[in-house]
Amino acid sequence: MKYTKLSAAAALAAGSALFLSACAPAGPADENGDGNGSGENGGGQEVFTGENGEKYTVEPSDSGKADLGEVEPKDGSVAYSVGEDEFSSYNGVQSNTYSTYNSAVVDRLFSGFFYFGTDGEIIRDETFGTYEKVSDEPLQVKYTIADDAKWSDGTDVTALDFQLQWAADNGNIKNEDDGQLFDSVSSSMGDYVDDMPEGDPAGKEFTVTYNEPYADWEIMVSTALPAHVVAREAGMSTEDLAKAIEEKDAKALKPAAEFWNDGWDFKPGELPEDEDLIPSMGPYKLKQGGWTAGQFITLEVNEDYWGEKPATKELVIRFAAADTHVQALQNKELDVIEPQATVDTLQQLEGLGDQVVVQTGDQLTWEHLDFNRGEGSVFADSAELREAFALCVPRQQIVDNLIKPINEDAEVMNLREVFPFQENYDEVVEAAYPKEMDEPNIDKAKELVEKSGESKPKVRIGYNSPNPRRTEIVSMIKSSCDEAGFEIVDAGNANFFTEVLPAGDFDVALFAWAGSGQKASGRNIYHSTGAQNDMQYSNPDVDAAWDKLAGSLDEKVQLEQVKEIEKLLWEDYQAIPLFAHPGILGQAADLANVRDTATQSGALWNVEQWVRVQ
Repeated sequence: MKYTKLSAAAALAAGSALFLSACAPAGPADENGDGNGSGENGGGQEVFTGENGEKYTVEPSDSGKADLGEVEPKDGSVAYSVGEDEFSSYNGVQSNTYSTYNSAVVDRLFSGFFYFGTDGEIIRDETFGTYEKVSDEPLQVKYTIADDAKWSDGTDVTALDFQLQWAADNGNIKNEDDGQLFDSVSSSMGDYVDDMPEGDPAGKEFTVTYNEPYADWEIMVSTALPAHVVAREAGMSTEDLAKAIEEKDAKALKPAAEFWNDGWDFKPGELPEDEDLIPSMGPYKLKQGGWTAGQFITLEVNEDYWGEKPATKELVIRFAAADTHVQALQNKELDVIEPQATVDTLQQLEGLGDQVVVQTGDQLTWEHLDFNRGEGSVFADSAELREAFALCVPRQQIVDNLIKPINEDAEVMNLREVFPFQENYDEVVEAAYPKEMDEPNIDKAKELVEKSGESKPKVRIGYNSPNPRRTEIVSMIKSSCDEAGFEIVDAGNANFFTEVLPAGDFDVALFAWAGSGQKASGRNIYHSTGAQNDMQYSNPDVDAAWDKLAGSLDEKVQLEQVKEIEKLLWEDYQAIPLFAHPGILGQAADLANVRDTATQSGALWNVEQWVRVQ
């Protein structure tokens, strides 16, 4: 599982959990009918074929969702699996439920003001509503929810839903223990927006006023949980809830927070009988009786959804171990899979022949090595050892051996905030990257180890295991860095993220950060006060650069600060980038409109458009 970089909008990402598209449709078929083009399926509907053999009922024209027009949901189901972890909560944005496993389900139940296109572009969803920046000083954004936007229980989606979300994502509204009252994965709204979004709680409009400019303002507000349900279950009127939110009255909000924190958490296989407790404002809703613990959960068409209806009536999310997915695809138990991209997996999928279509491409997820700067780590106070380790890591060999066989265009990634396939990458590399890092320098690394005064320093490389690719990466690093005087130890652990990382019981962490269209999400990782600064890294100059970037609406200023941040991080040898993750998507050949994406949303980003064709 990848760690997700939490932007300020993280807790509103009930539409974003945990790729550039490699499936752009090609032109018409040649005279012999070979190659890419279009044809008709048995039902008389025209079907277009992409360059990998994938099918479309409507050719995509950009990175956003294709306009399928009027859709009549087709009988049957489509099946997908993230992994074997069980669905656990309708509220997927609590600190203990924000995961790719939960998001796979709950993201289908919600709509929002935007979504990410296949290349990470922010695409406004005007079916849900509109927004506009109405002022720069102060930064103000006005949101208008669509008139026909309703929850499946018939209640209007209103400003109160978003006002409650502001309170939930507000670290300044405290409980008795001085912790955040609502157990949200994010506290950013309270940091950047002092006051409740202004607007009639029962109305369709609200305005967010920022304390200061914020680079990622466009993705701060996306979707929200149903405030009317929270009010009802807390024994409050919606008017009383709105008043408590506006006054930031923690005591009055306590019953609402108690329900928000726990009331939507379910035991495996047990959905509440009262459907009004779990209303949908998305294309699908949870199907009563459709959850079999340990096996699958079924979603069905939300007949009350005002937007484009799903192309297929049911979506089945299976709880299946990752190492079973290829076989499950072959057995038609799954229709779409996204296994870890390894040479073996690609060969297995290709071995299934015409039964499946394989899409590959880059992801907005990057692999890296992070130094633990905390007490007890060999790298805590030694600049010499950090540089020596960076100089002996065989980054090009890792890419050549493990990534290029999957994506022949793959290259070593030399930045943290810009990907090789994104605009400005070369410009930032030129300004910030030390070219001597292109190849290992074992001799110089040896000198630095000797200079450090440490004799054969032991380096524990921690990662979440089992993970064959990361095991191979550590093996390559050991072969190279042991020659430089280190003793590399494979410290892979099944509980790395839950136990080892929090305890700081490692020297280097090997994992991935996943993102989408954020500009300032890295601040959460590299700033001294960042909530995801697990490495205890601190550099006042880096802090200042992040603050300037996050506080500017000027793209030129943002770019210059990215250059400064990257330069400083290289000087500190903090977070050594390795590569952008290659993505592999395997799908049933008779399923249309499946589109690979570079973003953390995964293949399900447009699942409501998946449909079988002949």
